[in-house]
Amino acid sequence: MEKRIVSTDAAPKAIGPYSQAVTVGDFVYTSGQIAINPKSGEVEYGSIAEQTKLVLENLSAVLSAAGASMQTVVKTTVYLKSMDDFGEMNGVFSEFFGSEPPTRACVQVARLPKDVLVEIDAVAYKADSK
Repeated sequence: MEKRIVSTDAAPKAIGPYSQAVTVGDFVYTSGQIAINPKSGEVEYGSIAEQTKLVLENLSAVLSAAGASMQTVVKTTVYLKSMDDFGEMNGVFSEFFGSEPPTRACVQVARLPKDVLVEIDAVAYKADSK
């Protein structure tokens, strides 16, 4: 199987030595996305709901560039600055994944890049391999 690096201007550029996503065979592995506006390159420090929405929009853009979608996500990991934000994050998360959500781990961490409130990564399969 060939490894392919995925990059798109529709999501924030990597801020370190990593790729937005990598595909191997029919699977897509994304890097964690944070609340960076892909047009300005600036962090949007809004509420947890606002940050989660932007994070999931960025994740969707990366998945799309890789030939996948939110509907083909099988696993996510959510990193929260505070578990007190779980309910609001969960509400936005459910809007993006609907009635057949992926598996998920959710953990509270001491600190996230650029002091954001949430980061999410995903594993998906390419839509055409369904």
